[in-house]
Amino acid sequence: MSLPKLSPVIVNMSGLMQVSTPKPTELKISAVIITWNEEKIIRKTLSRLSWCDEIIIVDSHSTDKTVAICKEFGCDVYTRTFDGYGSQKQFAIARATNDWVLCLDADEIPTEELVQEIRSIRPDTAYAGFSFPMNLVFLDKEFRHGKESGRYFTRLFNRQKGGVTCDRVHESFKVEGQVKKLEHTILHYSYTSIHQCIEKLNRYSALSAEIAYGKGKRKSALAVFMGLPFNFFKYYLLERNCLNGMKGFYWSVFSAYYHFMKYVKLNELNQRRTIPIADAAYA
Repeated sequence: MSLPKLSPVIVNMSGLMQVSTPKPTELKISAVIITWNEEKIIRKTLSRLSWCDEIIIVDSHSTDKTVAICKEFGCDVYTRTFDGYGSQKQFAIARATNDWVLCLDADEIPTEELVQEIRSIRPDTAYAGFSFPMNLVFLDKEFRHGKESGRYFTRLFNRQKGGVTCDRVHESFKVEGQVKKLEHTILHYSYTSIHQCIEKLNRYSALSAEIAYGKGKRKSALAVFMGLPFNFFKYYLLERNCLNGMKGFYWSVFSAYYHFMKYVKLNELNQRRTIPIADAAYA
């Protein structure tokens, strides 16, 4: 007959026995994600987050099956009109019940190796946050070269020590304290089709042009004219996307086109002298 397991017993200075409480071995983590029409990828993302203590979804009125899929996974789903990436993520983080937050985009999928690395972090860690290397997956090809892959991004942090900036686009996470770099990667499935790529470039370029307009910026005719060849040269050769094969060529063309659209839209805003309402839809 096996004996029942007993909790460790210690004796304090007064001679009284006390039962010690084992320390937890894993962080309690809240995963937060903002969504809009993510049915093609969100199931794959959520399947890698089942170990989290909770999953918070803030959706911007999706018209596809995104919300239904999230509810299948037991997520806490909130609906909020999109008014910028920074504020949308701030709202999502505020809904979390744990101090430690894993804030991902709907198309950012941690590898199994990264999940195990995160789960090995002790609750008494002295770090304020953790950053992970991210590799771009473009049209189902993981890029091993280029500036878009291998860069570190803070995605896990103690919200008592920081949070996300309020930028409408290209937001980032800032924390007070040390941020440790982890070894394993997140895969960024940013563009799964040419159609989706063009739609996202259109939305991002519009938001970026509005921000630049608000700062009083404008682009000369020379900058507009040289933007396409210069940026293609930068992305394809200087940033070595030529080593990513034909998909690297596509990426370089679309990235250069993004800057061209941003410049042209900025000049259009300057000509009109008014700021149009941004499309609330985003990817």
